Amino acid sequence: MADAKVIPFDDDRSRGSAQRTSRRRSAPRRKGDPVAGVKALPGQQEGQQQGARQRPEPQPAAPGEPQGKVPEPRGGGGWDRRIAGGLSFLRRRLTGEYEVDDFGYDEELTDQVLMSMLRPFYDKYFRVEVKGIENIPADGGALIVANHSGTLPLDGLMMQVAVHDNHPQGRHLRLLAADLVFMLPVINELARKAGHTLACAEDAERLLERGELVGVMPEGFKGIGKPFSERYKLQRFGRGGFVSTALRTGSPIVPCSIVGAEEIYPMIGNAKTLARVLGFPYFPITPTFPWLGPLGAVPLPTKWTIQFGEPIATDGYPPEAAEDPMLMFNLTDQVREQIQHSLYKLLVQRRSVFF
Repeated sequence: MADAKVIPFDDDRSRGSAQRTSRRRSAPRRKGDPVAGVKALPGQQEGQQQGARQRPEPQPAAPGEPQGKVPEPRGGGGWDRRIAGGLSFLRRRLTGEYEVDDFGYDEELTDQVLMSMLRPFYDKYFRVEVKGIENIPADGGALIVANHSGTLPLDGLMMQVAVHDNHPQGRHLRLLAADLVFMLPVINELARKAGHTLACAEDAERLLERGELVGVMPEGFKGIGKPFSERYKLQRFGRGGFVSTALRTGSPIVPCSIVGAEEIYPMIGNAKTLARVLGFPYFPITPTFPWLGPLGAVPLPTKWTIQFGEPIATDGYPPEAAEDPMLMFNLTDQVREQIQHSLYKLLVQRRSVFF
């Protein structure tokens, strides 16, 4: 198989004329036109006029599809194009005629395969509702900071689909992940293909300078592995490294609040000894896992809401501001408080965990 290519970072008058012409020259009779001297049947003219008006209207596009798309006729033309597109995709994969960047991100594979695999969970299972998508810039770098929860990091994946399918520009979100993700077989390769990279300041800064959307969840394992009794209570945001990166690149910070992920795996216990043996930060015990075996790993079908808050600008600060610990502390606290406030507000508005 050939090696994949690598993208380096770095008007009325015409109508009147036609009418005058039709008076001078008789036009040929079309099928369905009334014959001269024959009276039209009742309702015939009205039906013809209605039929002329009833043309296919553009339907609202599905998430991720272009707007104003006219529905396909019932002839299988749409399926023909899908099959042809699928075969072309397979040919490019087999011949290596596809591109990845120097982080391993494969945009075509993400759009055609990975997003399609996640979308049923997003649309049907968790029924994600998105608010404030207009707060994400149309272009240029931006840092999206979100709360983290759920025992398994499904919230990051759902946030990635939310941005891709709802943003008017169809932007891609590049998530920063813990080193454990890149130590697991298969998961490591899929994460790289989906555009994820190691949660470090250097990688984040490179992506932001390139004009990418970068997603970070500063709570880390403290947030995703917290007990169910502490749900929706934000943990510490570390030392504010994400704020320093935003200041260096002048990128806006977009707070993001996710409601619904806390209840997919209610963590009622933590087998710390087993976690230490396996090299995991925690080993969750839930009402169904490990008691029901693999069936216990199925998440509960909770109803999710993802809200993107108003961006916090950082381009007005001088370059040396990234080294000011007090400024970083204040901005970190501002982002954290904004996310926590939005979480409480969404929880009050929520009717039920599952509806």
